[in-house]
Amino acid sequence: MLVAAAVCPCPPLLVPRVASGAASELDAARVACTDALGVLAAARPHRLVVVGPAAESGSGPHPQGARGSFRGFGVDLDVRLGPGRAAESERELPPSLAVAAWLLERTGWADAPIEGLGVEESLTPERCTEVGRAIGSQADRVALLVMGDASACRTLKAPGYLDERAAPFDTQVARALGAADVAALKALDVELAYELKVSGRAPWQILAGAAEGANLTGALLYEDAPYGVGYLVAAWS
Repeated sequence: MLVAAAVCPCPPLLVPRVASGAASELDAARVACTDALGVLAAARPHRLVVVGPAAESGSGPHPQGARGSFRGFGVDLDVRLGPGRAAESERELPPSLAVAAWLLERTGWADAPIEGLGVEESLTPERCTEVGRAIGSQADRVALLVMGDASACRTLKAPGYLDERAAPFDTQVARALGAADVAALKALDVELAYELKVSGRAPWQILAGAAEGANLTGALLYEDAPYGVGYLVAAWS
């Protein structure tokens, strides 16, 4: 059963060495992510599953110890998803899971075994629910670290330019995450999320499937759009 979840954004800019001189602009988001991971540790899970958006090449399972890198963002920095080393033949982590691995390393995660799951944007809500249910049944006490950004259309300089639908959509998601509202997450508009370049839609709906019947309560720890992209941090316990 799912006993706790943390929801974090996944921009590589969360990593100070990637953000460089602009690192301080996301200090509050990093603090909120640390607090959310603390909720996971306090729940004493038997397994931690990290879910994040991925292109086709990075979709599917990633074992503990899988390697990731920020070299594609101009930084000579490698990370691993938890302690140990996966087989050298294993694929590299997608960027969202590499950010998660960095967060876990930063907080010294050693509370439970870890596995990763890269999720394609095209995954239907129905399939997300099925995947979430399967994750929730993996162990007596499962925790989820859910990576994903809200809309990328909040300002004129945002990656998706300004879309007036973006702020209301992000407000809807923030309310659902803050209230641990499983039904509201399941009901997110897939087409609208795609048009607004929302990377977190499928991971959030996997969370909704995993949380069915768990009766968790939520808290919204951070909500902002510093680069025209909605970043949200929440904790469920």
